[in-house]
Amino acid sequence: MNKVVLIGRLTKDVEVRYTQNNTMVASFTLAVNRRFAKEGEQQADFINIVAWSKTAEFCSKYFTKGQQIGLVGRIQTRNWEDEKGQKHYVTEVVAEEVYFAGDKKEQQQNETYEDPFIPSANDDELPF
Repeated sequence: MNKVVLIGRLTKDVEVRYTQNNTMVASFTLAVNRRFAKEGEQQADFINIVAWSKTAEFCSKYFTKGQQIGLVGRIQTRNWEDEKGQKHYVTEVVAEEVYFAGDKKEQQQNETYEDPFIPSANDDELPF
């Protein structure tokens, strides 16, 4: 069985690209704290994540740098040879399910939506 469950923070905004078949691919790095730390030092692992299609679209639309998220996925390895003939090996997690993991206050700070029909607290002119 190949299943990974992670909770961590995005180290930067989600990067989006498209394949030759016009399939969306989102890439980001997740900083996941280690359970045990040395004498008060918190250590983290930085894990490369890849999401495809609708999951990629969701990640690119709603996730930003510093946000805490949770995900379920699988580990995948791949390799390729560059133009200089050098082999490269990568291990990454392919996200299959993604979730908001931060508290409501954190999510509200990332949202800037204001209902145009509700006057804001600093409006001098109220409609009534």
